[in-house]
Amino acid sequence: MNIIYRISLALLMLASTPLMAADSVRLSTAVSGVVKDVLVQIGQRVKKGDRLLTLDNTRYLASLAEADAAHARQKQESEEADKDLKRTEELYARGVGSTTELDAAKLRQIRAASMAREAEARRLIAQKNLDDTVLVAPFDGVVRAREAEPGMVVSTACNPPTLIVIGKLR
Repeated sequence: MNIIYRISLALLMLASTPLMAADSVRLSTAVSGVVKDVLVQIGQRVKKGDRLLTLDNTRYLASLAEADAAHARQKQESEEADKDLKRTEELYARGVGSTTELDAAKLRQIRAASMAREAEARRLIAQKNLDDTVLVAPFDGVVRAREAEPGMVVSTACNPPTLIVIGKLR
């Protein structure tokens, strides 16, 4: 049997197999930390978006504050570089500035704008990490298992532990 025929046959078999929805979902956080609060009990009904568990967010709040400060600083530097470039272009147009000064101002403006975009990206990541310290229900369901307790350390480095198991409502 050639390989294309076998792949086609496998895809045909897969396509004709009815899809089965998972009866329950094992949930964990996307970031590491120490469990601060577990907000649900086994058997409790939850709605999509309900908070299930929170991690201590102190480090993530600090990271976001640092990222906000760096972003503000880089944004200000980018605005200053824009103004400097405009002044240098005006001087160059009047014949008072040199090509070297104009090129240097353009380079400073490009670098400052790039650094501002990098700082914004770091700020977005810090915000996402902070948001991920709260585990929420992905759909309406019933808590089937609670495998987390306050004080438990959650590490997402390798195979994050299951914290909450949610079963779908029928």
